[in-house]
Amino acid sequence: MSTLSSSTLALHGGDPIRPKAKPWPLWPIVGEEERVALNAVFDSGAWFYGDRVRQFETDYAAFQKAAHCVTCTSGTVAAEVAMMALGVGPGDEVLVPPYTFVATAMTVARVGATPIFVDVDDSWCMNPDLIETAITPRTKAIMPVHFGSRVADMDRINAIAEKHGLLVIEDACHSWGSQWKGKGTGALGTCGVFSFQQSKNLSSAEGGCILTDDEDLADRCRSITNCGRAKGGAWFEHAIIGTNARMTEFQAALLNAQLTRLEEQTRRRAAMADAITAGLSEIEGLTPQPGDERMTRRAYHLYCLRIDPDAFGCSRESLVKAAEAEGLPLSTLYALPLYKQPMFDHVPGHDYTQDHCPVTEDLCDRSAVAFHHRFLLGPESDSADIVAIFQRVKEHADTLA
Repeated sequence: MSTLSSSTLALHGGDPIRPKAKPWPLWPIVGEEERVALNAVFDSGAWFYGDRVRQFETDYAAFQKAAHCVTCTSGTVAAEVAMMALGVGPGDEVLVPPYTFVATAMTVARVGATPIFVDVDDSWCMNPDLIETAITPRTKAIMPVHFGSRVADMDRINAIAEKHGLLVIEDACHSWGSQWKGKGTGALGTCGVFSFQQSKNLSSAEGGCILTDDEDLADRCRSITNCGRAKGGAWFEHAIIGTNARMTEFQAALLNAQLTRLEEQTRRRAAMADAITAGLSEIEGLTPQPGDERMTRRAYHLYCLRIDPDAFGCSRESLVKAAEAEGLPLSTLYALPLYKQPMFDHVPGHDYTQDHCPVTEDLCDRSAVAFHHRFLLGPESDSADIVAIFQRVKEHADTLA
């Protein structure tokens, strides 16, 4: 044991609250189910799109309470395919938040349309109050992001879209299992897209899908992912210009196994997050990402919170460094609003140098902190450790200033 007080920051020589001998859960979580499923595909020799893919599409649509699921190779491709199927292209504008992974806006540019950035609010999701002022005659769609699994205000977004005749494409790549008024994300608007990349709550290393309640749209999306083949058409008959974005049986085998755990894992994450939020509510200068009573389930891909450096007593960077020494790796997420990324120097149709989204800039510059969903999958005692780490850093914040 250290001769220093157990309350001393580990950064200053104290004992860490979470030593390496007490590891956090790893991700992805896998078991014999995945091994058996993958070996079954390998031994079958039927690796191409088949029964396992179709089974996952059926089961995931049911899990999210959507009518149709179309799988593909990634969440990024899913967004591109959805926009192609909806006719989004050159001359169109799509409203997106600037606080998200670059793929959200990049896919808009990839189909030839122009991303127009609408700032987020305290929910970390697109601010509905700002949407109508961003709409122009060129606006074709709104693309809200359910950031960290917190569902954007879909009531207001859908109402605005209906008023102006716009499409709503949900970037649901953080929200497998989140629900709004009892219905899963992905089919709350026109359609929604998901990612199954390795870090995601439902993972097959890479993969994605499109959910929708619109059968015709689902058929168009499937045709695009399947080299332009039409529903019911011959194998070498190609009705539209498409691409090859099909999911393999190996990916589907992993997803089918992972999906059997998702319900229970989603409940565990939510319960753990609730306990952490209750503990952090007593710490001045920290504000967890708020929920919404219309969310009937929250999946928690990330546990997000904002630090007010003045009220907390030290900078975000000092908090991150001290928390990591205590055993909790924190992320500051995105360093730049999307409109400041160099790629937008090459996107025509808008002068991004004039964009200014103050909430997003605050999140990027000084206040956003998050940790991964795997930290919410351990025993209940883990929540106490997480809260204790923030409490200890707060107690010694003046020594970090």
